[in-house]
Amino acid sequence: MHRWSLAGQMLVLQLLVVAVTVAGGAALALVQARELLTDEAASTARAVAVSVAASPDVLAALDDAEPSLRLQPYAERVRAATGVNFITIMKPDGTRYTHPNPAEIGRPFLGHTGQALAGETFTETYTGTLGASKRAVTPVMSGGRVRALVSAGITIDRISARLRGRLAWGGLIVALALCLGAAGTWLVTKRLRRQTHGLGPVELGRIHDHHDAVLHAVREGLLLVGTDGTLTLCNDAARHLLGLPADAEGRHVGELGLAPLEDGMLAGDEERVHLVGDRVLAVNSAASRLGTVVTVRDHTELQSLTGQLDAERGFADSLRSAAHEAANRLHTVITLVELGRTEQAVALGTAELRAAQELTDRVVGAVREPVLAALLLGKSAEAAERGGELVISQDSELDDQGLDPRELVTIVGNLIDNAIDAAGRVEVHLSAGAAGIVIRVADDGPGLTGPAAFTKGWTTKGDGHGLGLALVGQAVRRLGGTIEVAGSVFTVRLPAPEPVQKSVRERA
Repeated sequence: MHRWSLAGQMLVLQLLVVAVTVAGGAALALVQARELLTDEAASTARAVAVSVAASPDVLAALDDAEPSLRLQPYAERVRAATGVNFITIMKPDGTRYTHPNPAEIGRPFLGHTGQALAGETFTETYTGTLGASKRAVTPVMSGGRVRALVSAGITIDRISARLRGRLAWGGLIVALALCLGAAGTWLVTKRLRRQTHGLGPVELGRIHDHHDAVLHAVREGLLLVGTDGTLTLCNDAARHLLGLPADAEGRHVGELGLAPLEDGMLAGDEERVHLVGDRVLAVNSAASRLGTVVTVRDHTELQSLTGQLDAERGFADSLRSAAHEAANRLHTVITLVELGRTEQAVALGTAELRAAQELTDRVVGAVREPVLAALLLGKSAEAAERGGELVISQDSELDDQGLDPRELVTIVGNLIDNAIDAAGRVEVHLSAGAAGIVIRVADDGPGLTGPAAFTKGWTTKGDGHGLGLALVGQAVRRLGGTIEVAGSVFTVRLPAPEPVQKSVRERA
């Protein structure tokens, strides 16, 4: 079964509309033209009849013994001059004095004369000796009485002939209108066919349904941004991830609170990581002929797992460093023994064991959150390997407060990494009280000021790819805390967990 394309259906429909419209207009114009020509004929006949009735020559001829001898030539001259088909001058009883056909003179007039005999002028359509005509009848008055009657008329055949003459031009105009309408319809249909790719309504409806289903079913956010930065399309996932309002489409991305993402959206063929609220979003953009297609994926959980993996990797690196350092010291002790310097070997081994045990005891005694304690021990070894020093303040004391260890690792680990990169000596203070948890990381570096450090891309290295401090700020916001920066001292304050939540955790 052949399916008509949408463009083909529109072509046929529009051609029918044009044809019906033009035909209706032509019919209306024909009726109006006929009425106008008929009214014009009636007006002409009336004017001629009134003029003849008012002529002094007519009144003078009526006094003759044979009025027809003077009236017939006069009526024919006037008829030829005015273009009417007949002028009949008659007695009040209807006996003709004049007629275009001389044989009809003396015979009775065919038509109505009652109104004229009453002194009125009227028009009518009547069929006489010349056929149907539009005629006017008027009285010839003298001394207050009707002396004669005058009738002038134009035949319907003559009116129809004039109408046929106009129809030729009208037909030409109608044909031209049809051609122009068909040409315009064809151009519109051609454009519609190009835009719809020759598809029919069923296919277009199916494509729309598929497009709508896919657009709203995918879990990744999908946006289409025009070259001027206007958001032209977004799906449900994008609205959820970016917190977009219902009327987001059609507005500039800068108006939607997405100014930080604007550069990434318009960059094209590049993936960037952005922090939006409490989410870590991977924004991938690709240029197209419609603008820039942007996909947004939620990497918050992935980033959290990556941070945890980095912590585990740091622990492994710390163990490797400690093992390497222990191997060096063990080799030194063995060499001293071989050289017979046993006392020095014992002193060196005892000192190293005491230092390591003191560090472990101090960290474990101050921090009873095992994951955080392991992180601090690992960072301490890492700082020592890099030629620095990580110190836990003497007044540090932090119990297991029921906070998510991953959040603590993100906050403390990134602050320490940033401090180690910037300075040689790093001091960490951890404490908990009724007001909440306090985490303070200080170093002997130059420090920084302002909130810019907690935005994505800030880094002391100047490469524009910093993310650590931005993740710290995000984690602090998720926990409902605050962060303060004073030079090279970072202070994080976190509210204490709800007692109910803690008791539930303990029972679990």
